[in-house]
Amino acid sequence: MQFEESNRLRPMAHAVIPGGAHTYAKGDDQFPEEAPGFIVRGEGCHVWDVDGNEFVEYGMGLRAVSLGHGYAPVVAAAAAEMRNGLNFTRPAALELTAAEKLRRTLGQDDRMVKFAKNGSDVTSAAVKLARAATGRDLVAICGDHPFFSTDDWFIGTTGMPGGIPQAVRELTVKYRYNDLASVEALIAAHPGRIACLVQEVETTEPPAPGFLAGLRALCDAHGIVLIFDEIITGFRWHVRGASHVYGVRADLTSYGKALGNGFAVAALVGKPELMELGGLRTDRERVFLLSTTYGADTHTLAAAMAVLEAYEREPVIEHLHRQGRRLAEGVRQAAQAHGIAEFFGVAGRDSNLIYVTKDAEGERSQAFRTLFLQELIRRGVIAPSFVMSYSHTDADVDRTVEAVDGALAVYAKALSDGVEGHLVGRPVKPVFRPYV
Repeated sequence: MQFEESNRLRPMAHAVIPGGAHTYAKGDDQFPEEAPGFIVRGEGCHVWDVDGNEFVEYGMGLRAVSLGHGYAPVVAAAAAEMRNGLNFTRPAALELTAAEKLRRTLGQDDRMVKFAKNGSDVTSAAVKLARAATGRDLVAICGDHPFFSTDDWFIGTTGMPGGIPQAVRELTVKYRYNDLASVEALIAAHPGRIACLVQEVETTEPPAPGFLAGLRALCDAHGIVLIFDEIITGFRWHVRGASHVYGVRADLTSYGKALGNGFAVAALVGKPELMELGGLRTDRERVFLLSTTYGADTHTLAAAMAVLEAYEREPVIEHLHRQGRRLAEGVRQAAQAHGIAEFFGVAGRDSNLIYVTKDAEGERSQAFRTLFLQELIRRGVIAPSFVMSYSHTDADVDRTVEAVDGALAVYAKALSDGVEGHLVGRPVKPVFRPYV
């Protein structure tokens, strides 16, 4: 497999775009040196790079594409609406239609909806509402969850806090997932100061029995706003989200990614008494909530409605989980066959799997992660994680398991004689790091 055109374009991209990509997770430092640098086309779960190489893809646009690239009904809905114009001086009638449809799909007819373009904006808007409603300044986040927003209140807590004042960093505190005692201790340490708790419902580890209900009870008892980030879990765990699966409702919930099947749309859904602080029917001090030029452009909302209709019409959720289980079983069997199950494995919800790479000492290893990625790519699979889509067929999964089997054969050799002899170039690096 050749990457001549990708290699030609890379230095040009770095000369024009900081980091060579507009999204850190898509950057060169996140992939092996022998990897496609630029994608030109996608269809279903297959993509083609600038060199003409074809791959089965599992990143699926950082989990945003749940139906498949170029999914015809979604593209057709967006294209049809584009012919009517995208953006007007007053709200489009479609804004109301889309908001009502989202509420019905989520089974939350008692909530209000505000659309935006990305998950960071709607989650940060939830934090702002919580601070305004409570008059408190501290934000408590689950420290075991990887990402909530590009805004200062979150990025200041990461390993890449440059440019964020220390005073701002100190306004966010952390608790542990599945550890109610850590939440209680945080509340006790900051009495009357915590405005909200922010967390995903579930990542790779399911909520322990009573944990989410315990969070709900603590928030109610202490006047804290509970915020669920369902940017990933919404429309992937269940059409009504992971909170529906576990039967606990937050006060404010952010949705995105799969909602648009790649189109830039996100939504904040919440209690009217909170959401109205950013509206025109409140006697309290108003909150500048979400107000962006492109926040509700018509073709994007049409795409989102077509996505919701696809979920109503097709067994999307069932397919995501079924194919994810098939893939997970195949991967585990391959690891067992090569005798390396203690060094390589998959974790998480079947529809949203990640893989864990360990070195010969049993420690998490970026070098072995890079090697596995490298060997998958050589076999025609791009998989920074194993994120399933509705377009992944049995044949795609079987091809992937075969590629995994070949990659793990190399992995097993590297465990015995050293990864350096098998890896081309440098290992990948974490996104959140202070220096290059």
